[in-house]
Amino acid sequence: MALTREFKDTVAARVRRDPRFREALFTEAINAFLGGDTVTGKAILRDLVNATVGFEELADQMEKPSKSLHRMLAPHGNPSTDNFFGIVSALQKKTRVKLRVTAKAG
Repeated sequence: MALTREFKDTVAARVRRDPRFREALFTEAINAFLGGDTVTGKAILRDLVNATVGFEELADQMEKPSKSLHRMLAPHGNPSTDNFFGIVSALQKKTRVKLRVTAKAG
């Protein structure tokens, strides 16, 4: 089921006003990537970019065309490691969320 514009606007508004929600969403995106669900990870990162830094500002920061960044985070996009971590770094700065990886034996 495709998300409606109204739902995406609601998520974006909450990301802007609620730091704990922003942190949880960012964490969920990275966990999705680490768990192999790149489609979900990219979708969440796309929502975070739209709600925080915006694709135009991100493009300026990364010195990449905005359309390339859109394609990287599209369902079939495949960002390089450098581009992926560039996006994550820009989001960490903009959202003031510092991510760290911890391991659990399981």
